[in-house]
Amino acid sequence: MGQFWNKGLRLKTDTEKNSFDHVWTALTLLLTGAGLVTLYSASHSFADRWYDDKFYLITRQSIYALAGFLFFFIFSHINLNWLRSCITPVVLGALFLCALPFFPGIGVHSGGASRWIRIAGWTIQPSEFVKFVLPFYLAHILDKKQDRIEEFRGVLMAPVIVSLLFFIVIYLQNDFSTALFITVNALIMFFLAGIKIRYFLSAAIMLIPVSALLIVTKEYRLLRLMSFIDPSFQPLEAGFQSDASEKALRFGGFLGRGIGQGEWKIANVPAIQSDFIFTAFAEEAGFLGVLLFVFCFALFAFRGYRIALRSSELFCKLLCAGLVTTIILQMLMNISVVARVIPVTGVPLPFFSAGGSSLITTLVASGCVANISRRAA
Repeated sequence: MGQFWNKGLRLKTDTEKNSFDHVWTALTLLLTGAGLVTLYSASHSFADRWYDDKFYLITRQSIYALAGFLFFFIFSHINLNWLRSCITPVVLGALFLCALPFFPGIGVHSGGASRWIRIAGWTIQPSEFVKFVLPFYLAHILDKKQDRIEEFRGVLMAPVIVSLLFFIVIYLQNDFSTALFITVNALIMFFLAGIKIRYFLSAAIMLIPVSALLIVTKEYRLLRLMSFIDPSFQPLEAGFQSDASEKALRFGGFLGRGIGQGEWKIANVPAIQSDFIFTAFAEEAGFLGVLLFVFCFALFAFRGYRIALRSSELFCKLLCAGLVTTIILQMLMNISVVARVIPVTGVPLPFFSAGGSSLITTLVASGCVANISRRAA
């Protein structure tokens, strides 16, 4: 057991520097702290009404944050080559976890979806872990077979099948947004690995009609799309949340209402503590706060991609770029929904939205990027 641990967790190798990117680590701490403050401000009224304890959600999120930083430390020091040797059971384990929501007694069915499992009183969303596992697998396999990257049958078929399996099982959970998100991120990683451009374009073009077909086959997705196109369509149902969110953004003004002083979070925006938490932040921090938010995430992206570009190993380049893209793409999609640029989705805001699975996965990904920064040239 000791040898197994020593291979998996090692503080320094010959290819590593003495320390990782301190700016990246500081940004991770800053964004997590800002997320906790925003979550408490956004959720205390809701928690007081539903749980009779205004600290309920922030207490749980703080526990998740502590666990997340433990994983951040572990994954910032873990031997990535050892982790690569475990990738097959990790992928199979992730698929198994994603299938558990369908099992009675374990899965949690809510709002027409089966996306969660409950273990010892804690709710887990397995699809969130795929946002780390799939980029890691793709970075591993595309690096391993880089010399034959243009062969579809011998090289690309396996990662395409694995990506499709994750898409299917998450889609069957009635979580189209996450299924589409991981597919888009996978396509980006295939592109970065250098596959033939015709393969990439073919897949991207096929994704459009398939996505359209999957949208129109579910009534609630179609209603969301119609409400996005026409804000007056079902103003008290599908369009209510995004419409209220847009009004809250304008209500914040230039300097904002002040932390804890927001009014729309109390009853006007449903589930503001999760997918629409940016609404609470924007109302209280104002346009100036939003600019600071964008700057922090832009710097986060810059440092992350800088680490990827400076890495001498293709695996590290792909993994780092894939994980950074996962976080940044979620952020862009989330705030685009809040600003009514795209239809409503179920993609959380990294570091901010309530939910332990999302926060822990984000911190695991950040820890891996910090690990790669120690190996960067």
